[in-house]
Amino acid sequence: MKKLFKPVFDFFLFSNVFMALCAVTQAMVTFHLIGCRPLYTVLALLFTSTIGIYNFSILLTKPKEPQKSVYIRVRWFFSHHRLMVTFTIVSILSLVPLFFLVSTEARLLLVFLAIISFAYSLPLFSLGDQKFGLRNIPGLKQFLITTVWTLSTVLLPILEAQDMHLTNISMRDTTILLAKRFLLIGALTVPFDIRDLFEDRKSGLKTIPVVLGEKRAYLFCQVLLAGYVVLLFLFKNNSFNNDFWALTLTAILAGWLIFKSEWKKDEYYYFFYLDGVLILQYVVLVLFSKFA
Repeated sequence: MKKLFKPVFDFFLFSNVFMALCAVTQAMVTFHLIGCRPLYTVLALLFTSTIGIYNFSILLTKPKEPQKSVYIRVRWFFSHHRLMVTFTIVSILSLVPLFFLVSTEARLLLVFLAIISFAYSLPLFSLGDQKFGLRNIPGLKQFLITTVWTLSTVLLPILEAQDMHLTNISMRDTTILLAKRFLLIGALTVPFDIRDLFEDRKSGLKTIPVVLGEKRAYLFCQVLLAGYVVLLFLFKNNSFNNDFWALTLTAILAGWLIFKSEWKKDEYYYFFYLDGVLILQYVVLVLFSKFA
């Protein structure tokens, strides 16, 4: 059973299908919080674009000898190179019809996010003989990842829901929701760079852990999550409702998992448990709304 399960699980995790499901469920969290039914065009866009962009980024940064990489994900991905190239092309091509099914405002946002996402990895800039992408600019890596995730899983669903007159959420509430999601996603991105601290230092990549150091980076994550909980408390619609408790519980769990990641350097831990918080958050929201 284990021999059958592991190849399936590895494909699920390292082909970025799991990451795409994280994006989908974060959009579901937004639809839940604004009191709107899920819009499947938005969910399909997020699923295919996440697979396409993440896989494209990995293909672009292929090491000279991927099978000698210290990372399981890199070794797995390039040992299935042809399949992953096909998977990536299909995902990106499927975005074309989906793009024309959303509103003009959503299209403008998608174009903006696509520019950031591709400029993140593509070596579009040069300094002397060295070429680099946006991710190599000191301090930009985490900010860009968090911004793209926040706008795509919060603002995109809201724009579509407003275009279809399914919600009347105010600009103030939208801004608060964006701020809360930014803090949560930001806290979850930093541990991945703590894991890659040695490699980032060697390559000269100025991530938060490289600048702050490992211990301060872990503390920074907890500060972000504390800020998230404070915003939950301050803007709880005058009552401690089920959503408040569900979101607070998952934030506390995220903090514990990040703290534990100081000792757990296994890639499965990062890509399944830490990223899995994004899926678990929606599951807990649904359970609290039904049974609490």
